[in-house]
Amino acid sequence: MSDTEGQPAQSSPEVRKRAFKLLFLSLLCLGMGQSLMFANLPPIARQLGLSEFQVGSIFMISAIFWVFSAPFLGRRSDIWGRRPVILMGLVAYAISTAAFGFVVQMGLWNWIGLSTTFALMIVARIIYGSLGAGTIAAAQAYVADRTTRAERVRSVAAINAAFGLGVTVGPGVGAALVVFGLLMPFYGVAVMACASAVAVYMMLPEQTRPRERVSPPRLSPFDKRVMPFLIAGTIIGTIQALTMQTAAFYFMDVLKLEAAETVQYVGVGLMASAMAAVLAQLVVIPRLNPSAQFLMRVSCGIGIVAYIIFLLADSYGPLVFALVISGLAFGLGRPGIAAAGSLAVRQDEQGSVAGLTGATGAAGHMLAPIFAMPLYKLDPSLPYVAGLVLFVVLGLLIFLSPTIRKGGQAVPEDRNGPDDHGL
Repeated sequence: MSDTEGQPAQSSPEVRKRAFKLLFLSLLCLGMGQSLMFANLPPIARQLGLSEFQVGSIFMISAIFWVFSAPFLGRRSDIWGRRPVILMGLVAYAISTAAFGFVVQMGLWNWIGLSTTFALMIVARIIYGSLGAGTIAAAQAYVADRTTRAERVRSVAAINAAFGLGVTVGPGVGAALVVFGLLMPFYGVAVMACASAVAVYMMLPEQTRPRERVSPPRLSPFDKRVMPFLIAGTIIGTIQALTMQTAAFYFMDVLKLEAAETVQYVGVGLMASAMAAVLAQLVVIPRLNPSAQFLMRVSCGIGIVAYIIFLLADSYGPLVFALVISGLAFGLGRPGIAAAGSLAVRQDEQGSVAGLTGATGAAGHMLAPIFAMPLYKLDPSLPYVAGLVLFVVLGLLIFLSPTIRKGGQAVPEDRNGPDDHGL
């Protein structure tokens, strides 16, 4: 906040634009590391002798810590300031990624046993899940502090797009770095994260001293102002996770593909899906500047269409088209939910709500494995039936919830404009 409560200091558009670009690059780095982990860990696990269940548990345990730490660190950013929490997350991410690569290297060299390697890999990912979650939450809150209501949806979409774009280009960066060694992608991304942290420390403006509070503002996930948005975020996060986890198997079974063909076909489809999400967030939303409620409704409608296509498709083209359409739905829906949650609370609760909405994606990755693969074993189409049903439920929530329809229209701080923290 500015030093004079309720009278925010205004920053020049150039300064604010540079700050947002810096945050964009930092979240891009985080997204790259996340996709590198998904792409590089399976073949590494095969060399180490880890099972598929062990690989899945590494991601799940990290997601569990993310779910609980994101709200806490988001709330702390309301007290400590946004920049310290962003910095802490970037440094933790760099340490976690480098440590993960080092542990794998020791395991490949047989310096430590397989069980020790597995345990230390989990510890390295816990560092990321526990502290790295703060970067995204604090970055979203930083943007919310410095945008008007009219700018909020567009700016939150850009923050989501940064991470999504990183996820998209991450495998390409990994492929370029792997020529220098199997583990070089981990070390390379760790160096990028350190560089981002230095840039944030040196150039991200936040001159206002932290607020003096006895305890941080507590925004309960059961608060009626935000709970519908958290439910909506968890639903869409679960649908997205079950799609990612079953897509390769579904392509293989529907198209009768061999393993090598599946990797190529699904890789193209998933990249197209990710690019559709990024296109929605970087091009469609900035050009149209729609309301958060409109984004949620359109996302739900597009998602229903996508999962009907999944269930009817029997060839490669329709399956890829369904992935693209679903990516568009996720790319519109997640920023809409995050922006609507931001608009529903006071200015001093922006960190808290960013942490809560940021945790919903990780919650989806926790919930999806519980039923996605068991359903798939019964019938390959059942996870996509579940996705269709969940989108219908989401649509009912969006259209029937008074909180979502109201969308935080009566927020006192909005009369004063954005809070610029001394930029």
